[in-house]
Amino acid sequence: MLEALLTAARPLLAPAFTLLGGAITWLELVAVAVSLAMVLANMRVNPLGWPLAIISSMMYALLFADFKLYGEAGLQFVFISVAFWGWWQWLRGRGSDGQALRLHRLTTRQRWAAAAATLAAWPLLGALLARATDSDVPYLDALPTVGSVAGQLLLARKLVENWAVWVLVNLFSVGLFVYKALWLTALLYALFALLSVLGWRAWQARLARQPA
Repeated sequence: MLEALLTAARPLLAPAFTLLGGAITWLELVAVAVSLAMVLANMRVNPLGWPLAIISSMMYALLFADFKLYGEAGLQFVFISVAFWGWWQWLRGRGSDGQALRLHRLTTRQRWAAAAATLAAWPLLGALLARATDSDVPYLDALPTVGSVAGQLLLARKLVENWAVWVLVNLFSVGLFVYKALWLTALLYALFALLSVLGWRAWQARLARQPA
């Protein structure tokens, strides 16, 4: 099925121009624009970010698969599923107090548990990619993949710590995409890292202004 989708999307995977010796496709150009709009919406706690996330994930799934980044490609389908759930959470979700979901923080114990679960999943996914695919960077692909799942789940529940996770994931991803000569996407993720810092500060400020 993946091959059929890649074949159907082949015109969009044609180079629009080259940057630093790497081809920038039309699909990557559109995906970058949609992804930036998504992050800006998330920073403003605007639910529009979730449908934008679904669209960008669909496009990046094809782009990453074409570059044999199968962990990142598969991650996009996880993102799509979580995005539907996150969209519902932001519109109808409830906090532990039964009230409408608001910005909040993890407890110290929850932070350690989230970090431990993410680090434990990393080598497992890396081993799976190494055995089941022809990826040439299975473990490097796996780390931002599991980190992104953690960040997306935290974002869906309006947990401020999601931005800290995205800072780390985006910085690591920059190196991975540079290695793969996905130059425009590498630049995008560098910008994402900066926006994640700004988003972290914006959510902390919103949380401080939030009624107790």
